[in-house]
Amino acid sequence: MGITRRSIFCSVVLIASLLASVATTGASSQASLPATSAMAVKSSDLRAEINDFLGKELAAHLIDIKALEPPPDRVVGALTTGEFSWGTFMRALAAYAETTGQRDLAGRDLAKWVGKIGLVEAKGGGKAFSQLYAALALRHFGRDLKTNPLWQSLSPEEQTAWRSLLNPERFYDPRTNKVINLAENYLGVAARIASIGYELGISTDRNFLDRLLDKAAIQFTSGALYADDAPPTGRFDRYSNEYARYVWEAAERAGRKDLLDKLRPSLVAQMRLWWDLVSEDGYGYNWGRSQGIVSYLDTPEIAGFLAAHPEFRPAPLADIAALYYQAWRYLRADFRDNAHLLSLFAFGRGNYAYITREREWQQTTGFFGKLANSHTTLMDALDREGVTSFPTVPTLSRVARFEFFRQNTDRSFGVWLVRQGALRFALPITTGPKPGIANYLPVPYGLAGFSAPVEQIYPAMAPYFELEDGRTIVATDGADLIEPSLNGQTLHVRWNRWALVGAKPGDLVDVGLTSDVLWSIKNNTLTREEILTAKQPLRVRRWKLVVPTTHANLETNTSNNVRVDRFSSNRGPQAGSPLGVTDEGSLEVKMLSASFPVVTRIFAAGDSALGRGVRGAIPLHLVFESSNLRIQPGNPIRCELALTVNGNSTVEKNQVTH
Repeated sequence: MGITRRSIFCSVVLIASLLASVATTGASSQASLPATSAMAVKSSDLRAEINDFLGKELAAHLIDIKALEPPPDRVVGALTTGEFSWGTFMRALAAYAETTGQRDLAGRDLAKWVGKIGLVEAKGGGKAFSQLYAALALRHFGRDLKTNPLWQSLSPEEQTAWRSLLNPERFYDPRTNKVINLAENYLGVAARIASIGYELGISTDRNFLDRLLDKAAIQFTSGALYADDAPPTGRFDRYSNEYARYVWEAAERAGRKDLLDKLRPSLVAQMRLWWDLVSEDGYGYNWGRSQGIVSYLDTPEIAGFLAAHPEFRPAPLADIAALYYQAWRYLRADFRDNAHLLSLFAFGRGNYAYITREREWQQTTGFFGKLANSHTTLMDALDREGVTSFPTVPTLSRVARFEFFRQNTDRSFGVWLVRQGALRFALPITTGPKPGIANYLPVPYGLAGFSAPVEQIYPAMAPYFELEDGRTIVATDGADLIEPSLNGQTLHVRWNRWALVGAKPGDLVDVGLTSDVLWSIKNNTLTREEILTAKQPLRVRRWKLVVPTTHANLETNTSNNVRVDRFSSNRGPQAGSPLGVTDEGSLEVKMLSASFPVVTRIFAAGDSALGRGVRGAIPLHLVFESSNLRIQPGNPIRCELALTVNGNSTVEKNQVTH
């Protein structure tokens, strides 16, 4: 019946104008990229392009460092005081030296400078990734310390300091065989440090190395395909893939064939999962703590690993190279040439708390290091296998399946993967670092137009229930029952036990309420139907569900007595997007039915924490609320929400059915 709410529309136009202004301002400071109209990329051209970029940018950073005693607090204007900062930079320099064969840059002897930077980390108590990057930096200059130019540049006292830096006992306790106050994936970091140290002769204790490797691999050797990063709570995210790669590389370096045989099934499964998750523009895992730039940086590392390990490739090398190219294009477009930094803190960009202003430099030089480390590996594999050119955009198959992370226990975990027409998302059922945190809810991350605000306790498409006693419960942290359909078009999930906001992850409560949620797909519409059943009379003081959107335009109509909120964008081609894919499209949201009164409102998040997403601003939030719900035994209540995506046809054309 088409009644447009003009007041809402007018306010949204102002927001859209602001966003367009911000986008234009940001673009002016970034490098202009060649159009991706060409259907192929020459491997030799890409090799030269990336090496030229690394040489230019590393030189700019290196020139800005006048001395290391003491090290400067800022380089190219960015703080250097954050965790892993100097270790990350020295690894980038060393990887560049090995990648290009150059030993001098900006008039500096790279081996000597990397050696001096290692002393900064050694003196400053650097640990974990600082130590891993130090070990990798040393290894980049050769495995024989007698001829390694970095090692030979050090005095005996300085070599002792480096030996201390390469000791994983800074964060790993060999007595308990555990990492100290760190997540489980750090065992993989410790294993890589120890394996490199043993290979180079820094350490000669084989028993220490083998015991650490056995511990690092224990989840995989016990039969798991995916690693829980906070056992036994069920925290599954991108770190599972990285962890498996790290343990593989450590076991490979140490000659532990027994562990490699146990790890092989995991890496096959995890690489297939990654390939089914990734977007054409190189964005990988779209839920969890490692979002935005970090998820793009994951792609070159995985591409490099797959180039070196063909047995784990989920697709032809040319398509993997195309994905690497798209991630490079995004990161290059995000890079500010005038500042020599990534745009980590651009308007609307959200980051987890570990990415602070103090780590802006570290994240940027991490980009250099990860790119340099994977670049030659991939380019050499292309040469070796006769791939002289590859497509600009990978061919990604259509996907509709559920992957279990853990089942046949009292709590199940997994992810629903969909890449089907305009519907493209990953719906994880897993545990986050805090109950109810928006980036770990059972919702469709990656769905066009939808984005959860970063690291917020917020009901982003998963309702919060505030009970009469003041507690707030959420259906998350795994599930009591997960039933995917065979054709991947529906997913039924049941929660009898709930996560409690403010409690510890994995601490579940039974309040006598059961939630049955059925997600289903029809054409380009995703529907969420929830039925709530009580064992005894239950009062819910407040029920709230929010659909945050990346679109800045809104029209609100009614159709068949159902409110329709249509969010859209018309921002034009986005820098680094595949084949000039634009941000145009729309997301229609309908509360199809509810057996209880629901109030609907919209608010603009502005530059608040709720307005910051993993890949850009979340200008508008569609809020559904109800209060004083009473749920009686034998009289369940229900609601049904529908989301329709009208996407970009260019992306859909690159999907194939396998």
